[in-house]
Amino acid sequence: MQVSSEQPTSTEARLQLLLFVDERPSSRQQIQQIRRYLKQLQAEYPFELQIVNVGEQPYLAEHFKLVATPALIKIYPEPRQILAGSNLIEQLSNWWLRWQQSAEAQANLVAELAETSTKPKDLENLNNSGNYGTSNVTAIRSVADSVEVIRLSDEVFRLKREQERLLEQLQFKDRIIAMVAHDLRNPLTAVSIAVETLEAQFLSTKKGGFSASPALLTQLFKQARSQAKIIDRMIASLLQVTRGSSAELQIQPHKLDLIELYQDVEAHIQDRAFTKSQSIQTDLPNDLPAVYADRERVRQVLINLLDNAMKYTPEGGTIRISCLHRTTQKVQVSVCDTGPGIPEENYDRIFEERFRLKRDEAKDGYGIGLALCQRIIRAHYGQIWVDSAPNGGSCFHFTLPVYSL
Repeated sequence: MQVSSEQPTSTEARLQLLLFVDERPSSRQQIQQIRRYLKQLQAEYPFELQIVNVGEQPYLAEHFKLVATPALIKIYPEPRQILAGSNLIEQLSNWWLRWQQSAEAQANLVAELAETSTKPKDLENLNNSGNYGTSNVTAIRSVADSVEVIRLSDEVFRLKREQERLLEQLQFKDRIIAMVAHDLRNPLTAVSIAVETLEAQFLSTKKGGFSASPALLTQLFKQARSQAKIIDRMIASLLQVTRGSSAELQIQPHKLDLIELYQDVEAHIQDRAFTKSQSIQTDLPNDLPAVYADRERVRQVLINLLDNAMKYTPEGGTIRISCLHRTTQKVQVSVCDTGPGIPEENYDRIFEERFRLKRDEAKDGYGIGLALCQRIIRAHYGQIWVDSAPNGGSCFHFTLPVYSL
């Protein structure tokens, strides 16, 4: 409770006033003058005065629809009246006698009704009839009670919003788990086929049968490794979702050669690019400095961006990856495609968790890849953004810190 009271606040008080103040230096002198004037009036005629700091309780200012402070509100007896402006003291001086007379008349009416009413319920019935206002006839309603009601209403609203957010998050996680469980079947099936084939070749060799060629064995091992890495990435993405976007992302940065890392990633994407007849062009300077980054996390970013580029680039299209030593502190990596591009108004939103363009809602994916990329790059104190590619499509860029001895 942040509302403060200035004495007297007894039930003898016939007027109830609310003074809204702020902490601006420009209004400090005016507020002091208003409070001194109110104390002078209070010495002559008792009334209840409550002080509200709008900086601590802005929802009260919104409740009373205030547009400026300081402001003085007469809340009892009704009707409510608001005084505000640079001449607030002058306004109060003009209204004071009428406020006082109104309070006296209200008090007399309450006393008269209390004496003439023969049944305990009479006062309540008259009060509800609206003949003399909506305030209680036996006591002035405390502003502190009103403040508490408003505060609790605000808290209930906040909790409802939080509940809706948590329910939405749970539903999203359920959908992600269902999709991942479905999508895991393909790479698991591929791994199983590769292992079963290797097992069959091994058993046939032991029995003196046909032995697999080195090329076939190499292809089977490569297929098993590639599909196992896909499974690993899917599980990593799932774990990232279950932790939530507010969880701290742990990184272990070391000296990292981006060109060597790309060559490792390239082995993963070559088969897919070949299937779609896509060409991959690179611009990786030999003198590119090492960066200070977590190898596996940056690998996640590269694979995610390249997977997206291949997904949206049509057959026969081109994907380009380049690196640029921007400054002595930053290296920029860019992945560009020749796909349909991204509307400019969604450049920022595509990095939000669960956001997907309407055209992509029917496509495979979880809507978490770019959000995860952004978290990884930000954990490295870098930046990630998107813009239009020169020849159509999209270009995703991110920066990483240069490794320094």
